[in-house]
Amino acid sequence: MAMINIEYRHSAEPPEASIIRRKTIGEMKNYLMGLVAEMLLADISAQYIDTASDGRNAVVINGKDVHEILDGLQIKMLDSEDACDTGKPSLVKFERPVLDWKKEFIEDIPDVLMKNAISKAYADAYNNRIM
Repeated sequence: MAMINIEYRHSAEPPEASIIRRKTIGEMKNYLMGLVAEMLLADISAQYIDTASDGRNAVVINGKDVHEILDGLQIKMLDSEDACDTGKPSLVKFERPVLDWKKEFIEDIPDVLMKNAISKAYADAYNNRIM
């Protein structure tokens, strides 16, 4: 089974701005620990590592920065007719677009992009395992 190591490297609190999804280091830690808990419940070996470091804040999955993992991916959103909630009325939401984020602040990464990065790291680890 593949192992997922999610490391959150942080040096300073993100700027106080209403435009960032997770406004503090604590919120980002809780978010990442929640993702690890979900993976553990799904019988995926996962570990959260918290590291204080110099430089910009970053999330590293299995030794690769999230930005580096996402560079090779093409993210496609489901069209409304491909969604599993067909026949139900849609909710109208007034919020930022899902793929819109300030890349200089890892705390602002959308959930769909973080989960895609984790999925890619898991697939790479699974393909590289020794049997």
